[in-house]
Amino acid sequence: MPRNRYYSGPVSDHFDGTRFHSPGQPGTDRSFSDLLRWQRSGQRAAWPKTVPITPAVPPAQSANPRLTMVGHASVLIQVDGLNLLTDPVWSDRASPLSFAGPKRVTAPGIAFDDLPRIDAVLLSHNHYDHLDIATLRRLQAAHRPRMVMPLGTDATVRRHLRDAAIETGDWHQRIALSERVSVTLTPANHWSSRGVRDRRMALWCGHWIEAPQGAIWFAGDTGYGDGAVFRDIRARHGAPDIALIPIGAYEPRWFMSAQHAAPEEAVQIFHDIGARQALGFHWGTFQLTDEPREEPRELLAAAREAAGIPAHRFVAFAPGEVHDGAE
Repeated sequence: MPRNRYYSGPVSDHFDGTRFHSPGQPGTDRSFSDLLRWQRSGQRAAWPKTVPITPAVPPAQSANPRLTMVGHASVLIQVDGLNLLTDPVWSDRASPLSFAGPKRVTAPGIAFDDLPRIDAVLLSHNHYDHLDIATLRRLQAAHRPRMVMPLGTDATVRRHLRDAAIETGDWHQRIALSERVSVTLTPANHWSSRGVRDRRMALWCGHWIEAPQGAIWFAGDTGYGDGAVFRDIRARHGAPDIALIPIGAYEPRWFMSAQHAAPEEAVQIFHDIGARQALGFHWGTFQLTDEPREEPRELLAAAREAAGIPAHRFVAFAPGEVHDGAE
């Protein structure tokens, strides 16, 4: 059995002693031949090289929930005086290489130097489009935030940021961010790796933020599966006031369905979790998969209309856009 260099801990319902998994959900592992089949299919849509945006300049803090989209899975969440960043990536590429790999087509929705004081970084897993060491180094130098992440993900961060204030958790574990605000790590249907021999050796998660002003749920990367994960989160925590739900990187479905929700599945997640308001992320910044850039937004609108959901209740969140917590 291969050695897990990221995490050593007790066996559980989602950890076999070496690798993590999502119990009862479709497997996410794909073979090299599967990857070749996909890459040789020639179905990848052409994306624009750049898409103009208008960056936002956030306030120093906010009592009521205020969310600003940076791009992809990077969101500034301001609530109860705290400033939180999910999966921060300010680099030009989502890649281990500076000269190759998916290149961003939108500038960050907040210029790095316009960030307010960052109190905590919430990481969902260790894929390069979510865990960017260059950005974490900049945040550490400028803000020295707490960094909250799932089991095993800390090994990657600690290797590069030895003095970072890192806190790890398992699914359902609650971590206090202040006297009034906490974050609980929630399950997701996904996987992890930083290389070719470490698949599923670190955990993945979403983040449930509980504040006096309401609950904000960042789903992280996730496929839909049979929906049990989302119904269980609702049973444990109730319905969030604001849900950040991924809507992109879903084609081809035979390859991606277990790990990335399509827009119509994102609408089902919205229904299962019972959110008052939803914002769609994980689209339009890095081309990771085959669909056209605007398709997630278009298919979300169609699925939302088919489900009878008012347009304002579930929108595709674009870089530089701000949501202030009101419907």
